Amino acid sequence: MRDHPTDLAGRLRAGSADFAATVRPAPPEAIRARGSRRRRRQVLTAAVVALAIGAGGAGTAYASLGQPGRAGHGAPAARPTAGSSAPVSPGRPDIVAVTTRGELVVLDPLSGEARRILVAGGVAGGAVAVSPDGRTAYFAARHGCQDEIESVPVAGGRPEPVTAGVLPAVSPDGKELAFVRQGNGTGCHHLATSGDEVVIRHLPGGGETVLEPMAKPGPPHPVSRLSWSPDSRRLLVSAGPAQDNEGWQLVQVDPATTRYYLAGAAPGNAAVPFPGLAGRYYREGVYLPDGDLLVNQVCCSGLPARVTSTLILEVTPSGQLVRQVAIGFRNRDHTSLDADPTGHWLLYLSGPDLFLSLDGAAPFKLTTGLTAAAWS
Repeated sequence: MRDHPTDLAGRLRAGSADFAATVRPAPPEAIRARGSRRRRRQVLTAAVVALAIGAGGAGTAYASLGQPGRAGHGAPAARPTAGSSAPVSPGRPDIVAVTTRGELVVLDPLSGEARRILVAGGVAGGAVAVSPDGRTAYFAARHGCQDEIESVPVAGGRPEPVTAGVLPAVSPDGKELAFVRQGNGTGCHHLATSGDEVVIRHLPGGGETVLEPMAKPGPPHPVSRLSWSPDSRRLLVSAGPAQDNEGWQLVQVDPATTRYYLAGAAPGNAAVPFPGLAGRYYREGVYLPDGDLLVNQVCCSGLPARVTSTLILEVTPSGQLVRQVAIGFRNRDHTSLDADPTGHWLLYLSGPDLFLSLDGAAPFKLTTGLTAAAWS
């Protein structure tokens, strides 16, 4: 026989009261404390994730909220700091670049998109340099028949003229600006007969030191890149022949002891050698923060010369291989080699494409449409 509804309701109420009598809830203060600790953990976890994404993006593995143990995929191996077993992936600095449209822009290092336009047009490619404090960019602008080095704040502002020239390179101590002054003239119909001059301008005072190719007249060796050593005492000069692949040089020069920039032109000028290798040349090279070099080594054969390989390498100043960073495209020029101040992040252009590499790992393409780039 079924219970009457009023009897069933009465028994349920009695059972609920008996059960409630056995329960001992935590004091309200303890419940509020547990809730506060939970909220603090969630906020801290969210902050860590935001910091990881802002610092490195794809270069940093991070855990998903609410899913412990799941890390980002495809993140390159990070170099641990001394005294710590936890991997650390340094964040990517901004990138200052020259576009194929002649703009000077600041690129977002994660998306490759232009975050800020510093100069809207007329900027020459080849090289762009940023001061050690990251506040000032130096570039070459074309004004009629004159190439002029100019500076502009990376945060944005009005460009200021510096002097006539191209291919700027700022010393790590921020005191010297090296650049190239082409030939002896500035007119549109000028023919360079004595080769490029490498000029070192003292930024605080404006005085200049001029380095010529050699003491005696010879075939021109156009300079394609300048780079300062970490101690700001030596210049690495990338110079190539005007017509063929015989005579490309990558030379370490001490401007305090010589007035020439080619190897053999002065006793202190040391060309970077190729230990045990023949038929190769360095298309371009730059100093790394630890004193080693990042170079583009090209191998050619035949007449006319045909490129058979192009490699992006880290080598010692004596030419010994440290590691191979990338195998480049044989039908492209590879330029704008650069390392950020920590030495972890590398970049270079392959034609118009910008590639980045973390700690020498396989490079990845970030964006395209550029003629020069440098870490900010």
